[in-house]
Amino acid sequence: MSEIVLSISGARALHLAAQGLLQARRRKATKADVLDTIRRMGVLQIDTINVVARSPYLVLWSRLGDYPLEWLEELLAEGKLFEYWAHEACFIPREDYGLYRHRMLDPGAMGWKYSATWMRERAGEVAALLAHIRSTGPVRSSDFERSDGKAVAKAEGWWEWKPEKRSLEVLFTSGALMIARRHNFQRVYDLAERVHPEWDDAHMPALPEVRRSFALRAVKALGLARAAWVPDYHRTRRPHVDLGKLAEEGLLLRARVTGWDDPVYIHPDNAGLAQQAASGTLNPTLSTILSPFDPVVWDRRRALELFDFDYRLECYTPAAKRRYGYFTLPLLRRGALVGRIDAKAHRREGVFEIKALFFEPGVRASDALVRDVAGALQRCARWHGCPQLRLLRSEPAEPGERLGVLLGTGADLAAA
Repeated sequence: MSEIVLSISGARALHLAAQGLLQARRRKATKADVLDTIRRMGVLQIDTINVVARSPYLVLWSRLGDYPLEWLEELLAEGKLFEYWAHEACFIPREDYGLYRHRMLDPGAMGWKYSATWMRERAGEVAALLAHIRSTGPVRSSDFERSDGKAVAKAEGWWEWKPEKRSLEVLFTSGALMIARRHNFQRVYDLAERVHPEWDDAHMPALPEVRRSFALRAVKALGLARAAWVPDYHRTRRPHVDLGKLAEEGLLLRARVTGWDDPVYIHPDNAGLAQQAASGTLNPTLSTILSPFDPVVWDRRRALELFDFDYRLECYTPAAKRRYGYFTLPLLRRGALVGRIDAKAHRREGVFEIKALFFEPGVRASDALVRDVAGALQRCARWHGCPQLRLLRSEPAEPGERLGVLLGTGADLAAA
């Protein structure tokens, strides 16, 4: 096969195709499609912020369209998924458990997610908690009342977690406990041998094989990858796998993107898509809303290099220093990231509020683009059970006024 040379638009199309974001689905999603979508990405990051739909639900909706939210929890309870630390806390296909087992057996290398000091100093309490779960069954953190005198309202960080929650989390990180299911999105912890009884550490692959598997899976999920992009996908540590050597072994294809000095790598399973992208026949047509924790944007450097989109989630930034808002959602339109919205779903009132809309500098806000964005916003609002949209301000103002007319929110918007 001759060397594949991609334009930047072709590279974007290949990435979106690999991520399941190239074109809108033509058939209604099934529960099996939810599992297949997670397998395609490799991991589905978990986050609990719910000013709009919680991130894992939104990531799936961007790819599948409307679907019943309970399917995700059902797949977890059925044992087709498990939870662990991948890119961050993630839902992961059950068959990949062995790839993460080395992390469980070396929890001290997991940073803040594990505390050897806590396990040593609270050994009696931890043992009692394990005995309680063994004898009485699965537990939630909320099953335990605070007994340390700290106000529940302040229990937001690891250092403010109640003791039982801290113990549950270190036992989860060490693999002694797993998440059996979720109840109202709260974790339900149980013994690993009850959640995954068929596992035997004799099945655990060797660490070098695990590293290679993570690298190959990251390249496949990304569609194409610069070497520097790969470790972030599964948050793998050094020594990093040499992608050039994998290419020499025939496990990856080497390609080029016009204007980039370094090579990119493509998984052989994506060779057909890559050829289409190189010939300009892989055409992105999907317009949708992305979660801040979508794989397309979770690596700020990759989003900037591939889409020229400088994205930072500002919910952890002091309000006075925010540029765009608390929880901004990127706008994907036909292969380009054209803007972002600061949104909030008021479900009781049935209102999807767009506090601010920002088009990217240099984006030509044609009538076709505005119609595509309007359609994506309307679909997202409807999925949230919010038939009414409220657009408060836009930057620049003029395309926002046209968008407001299409959304039925009126055309008199304040400029940002």
